[in-house]
Amino acid sequence: MTYDPNTANPLSGNPLKTRGDIETALHGLFNPLLPFFSEGHARVRLSGSAAHFDRIAADVEGFARPLWGVTPYAAGGGSFDYWDYFREGIANGMDPDHPEFWGTVERTDQRMVEMAAIGFTLRMVPEKVWDPLPGKAKDNIATYLKNLRRFPYADNNWKFFRILVDMGLERVGVDFDRTLTEQYLEELDGFYLGDGWYRDGNVRRIDHYIPFAMHFYGLIYTKLAAPGDARADAYRERAALFAKDIQHWFDDDGGALAFGRSLTYRFACGGFWGALAFADVEALPWAEIKGHFMRHLRWWSRHPIADRDGVLSVGYGYPNLFMSESYNSAGSPYWALKAFLPLALGADHPFWQAEEAPPDFGSAPVPLKHPGMVMNHQKGNVVALSSGQQNHHMRHGAEKYAKFVYSSRYAFSVEVDERGYRRGTFDGMLALSDDMRHYRVREDNEIAQIAGDKLFACWKPWEDVTVETWLVPAGDWHLRIHRIETPRRLHTTEGGFAIARADLDADFCQEEAGFALAQSDTDRSQIRDLSPKVRREGRAQKALPNTNLIVAKTIVPQLLGEIPAGTTVLATAVSVTQEGIDPGNVPIMPDIAELEMLFQRDGVTVSAIDIAERT
Repeated sequence: MTYDPNTANPLSGNPLKTRGDIETALHGLFNPLLPFFSEGHARVRLSGSAAHFDRIAADVEGFARPLWGVTPYAAGGGSFDYWDYFREGIANGMDPDHPEFWGTVERTDQRMVEMAAIGFTLRMVPEKVWDPLPGKAKDNIATYLKNLRRFPYADNNWKFFRILVDMGLERVGVDFDRTLTEQYLEELDGFYLGDGWYRDGNVRRIDHYIPFAMHFYGLIYTKLAAPGDARADAYRERAALFAKDIQHWFDDDGGALAFGRSLTYRFACGGFWGALAFADVEALPWAEIKGHFMRHLRWWSRHPIADRDGVLSVGYGYPNLFMSESYNSAGSPYWALKAFLPLALGADHPFWQAEEAPPDFGSAPVPLKHPGMVMNHQKGNVVALSSGQQNHHMRHGAEKYAKFVYSSRYAFSVEVDERGYRRGTFDGMLALSDDMRHYRVREDNEIAQIAGDKLFACWKPWEDVTVETWLVPAGDWHLRIHRIETPRRLHTTEGGFAIARADLDADFCQEEAGFALAQSDTDRSQIRDLSPKVRREGRAQKALPNTNLIVAKTIVPQLLGEIPAGTTVLATAVSVTQEGIDPGNVPIMPDIAELEMLFQRDGVTVSAIDIAERT
C-alpha cells in the first residue's frame, strides 16, 4: 500500500518511554509543517477548509500553536533549527507595513487566543524571538499585543490568554496597565467550584477544558509567578485536588474519556499531567503522573490521526470534519502540543527520573459530583455514566454533552442526518420520534442529581413530553430506567455502545425481541430490554460512516419500539467488553420507588448544571 494511515502518524513506531522519545515526537510533529510556512514565515496554511473566523486568523493559528511544544523544548535546552521562522514570522505578522501583517484587532478576536502562545514564548525564551530583533520590530510587537489586550476576552478560559500575554510583555520590559491582569485573575477565580473543579465560564458544562485549559494555564502561572504569589499557591492546591478526580477520566491503556467539545486537540488532554510536572506539583506520586502522561501519548501513537503528509488532521481517532466545531481550522489540532510542556524540565527532574507506575483505579464505581458522572474502569476502557450537561451553541452539542454514557475505548457518535430517524446511531441515547422521520434526544436537563454512585435527570424532548432517567452502574453492565409521560404515541430507539465494524460483514450480530448484540474479533456490545410492560425489538444498526469519533465504520446494538400515550417505563441493560471478557449475569431492574427515595434523601444537584446560563 502506498499510504498507511497508521504510519502516517508522526508518533507511530516511537516507543514513547523516555524524555528523548518525547523530543523525537515533537520534531516528528513539527517537521511536516515546514512546507506550509509562508514566504515571510508569518502564516501557516494547511488546508482549504475554513473556521468561522477569517482566513488570516486561521493562518496565525497554524503558525502559533506549535509554539506550545517548541517553546518548552527550547527552555529545557533542546536544539531547534527553525527559530528564525518564528522570529521573522512574529516580526512580520505584527508589522502593519508588511504584506503578511496579521491585521489590527478591533474587537474580541481569534488572534487573542493565538497570542497566548507568543506571550508564553516571550516569557520563557525571549532570547529566541525578542532579543535579536531591531527596535522597530520590538515596538511593533509591543504595540500589537498591548492593543489587542484592551478588548474583552471571552468569558471563559480565554481570560488566561491576556494573562499569558501580560507575563510575556513584563518579561521583555514592556510597560502596560496591570490592573487588567488582576481583573481577569479575579474573574477566573469566580469559575472555581471547589474540590479542584472549575467550570469553563458561566455555562452548564464541565469538560476537558478544565484540565487542558483552566488548570494548564493556572499551573504555568504557578511556575512563572513571583515568589509568594497567593494565587500561585491556590492554583497549586486546586490542581493537587483535581488530579485525584481527573485521573478517572483516563483508562489503564492511556485513553482519555471522549466527552465534550474540542476533542480534535487530542493529546492536549494529557497536558495536565505534564503541567503538574512543570509546576512541581506532585499531586500523585511522580511515577503515577509519568505513567498517565506516557500511556496517553502511546495511546495516540496507535491511531491514524494525521493526513498522508504527517500533518495532524481535524478529527479525533481519524480525519473527520463531522465532529469538528465551527472554530476548528486546519491548524487547530496543534494545541495537542501542549502535552510537551514537561520538556522545559531538565532530565534530572523527578518526573523524568521516575519509573512509570500503573494506575490503581480499583474496581468500585467512582462518583464525580461536579461533572455529574460515575466512572467505571474496565481493562483498556473507562465508562462514564453521565447525568447530562448542556451545550446549545456547538454543533452536535447533544451528542457531546447529553448522552447517558461515554467511553474512552468506544468514544461516541454524532448524528449526521437530522431527518433520518431510521438511520440514526443513537449510541448512549434514547431517541424519540412522532413521525418516524424527525427525532428528539436529550439536549439538556431540568433536574440533574447524583446520589452515591447513581444518577437522576429529568428532561423534556418536547414541551409536552417529560422523561425521568435513572442510571445505575452494575459491574460491566449499567442500567437505564426511563419513565416517560407523553400525550401521544411515540416511537423510541435506544442505543448501546458502537464498536468497530469489520470488512465483508465479518462481525457476528444477533437481533431478536428484547435483545441485540454486535460482536467482533475484539469487542462485544449488547443491549437488553428489561421493561416491565413494553417489549422492544433488537437491531444491530450499521451506522452511517464517519459518525463515531474513534473508528470510521461501526455497529451499534439498539432497541426499537412504540410507546402509547400516557406513562411508560422503559428499562435497559447495556454492556460492552473486550472479547474474552464475560460481563456477567444481566442485572435485574431496580425498584423505581426505592430509587426515588434514595434521591429524595441523598440527591445532590450536579454542579455542571447548577447555574443559569448567561445569554
